[in-house]
Amino acid sequence: MGRFNVTTNVSGIPYLSTTNVTVTDTAVDFALGFRRIQPVGYLTIRIENAIPDGTTGTLPVNITLNGNSRPLTFFNGTPVTAADITGTGIITVFNDRFNSILQITSAVSA
Repeated sequence: MGRFNVTTNVSGIPYLSTTNVTVTDTAVDFALGFRRIQPVGYLTIRIENAIPDGTTGTLPVNITLNGNSRPLTFFNGTPVTAADITGTGIITVFNDRFNSILQITSAVSA
């Protein structure tokens, strides 16, 4: 029988809250502040600050952590937009800093 290694996150999945939401002409940015997290793994993000009413729904969503802003995408690489995240709530995200992946893994619906 073959052997395989499984690495588990003994510290749990980080739970981070947004500290600010900024809307520009080119994107919506959710700031998470400065936190020490693993470069690869899952994050639970609490969206505490809703995207302001009247924001263009087609604007892509970025997540900024430790001063590094990256686009949030769906499984197929399609950008998550302002229309996809309405109100406040919890999302689960897979982060791979080495391969520039920041992918939403939870269902998002209005």
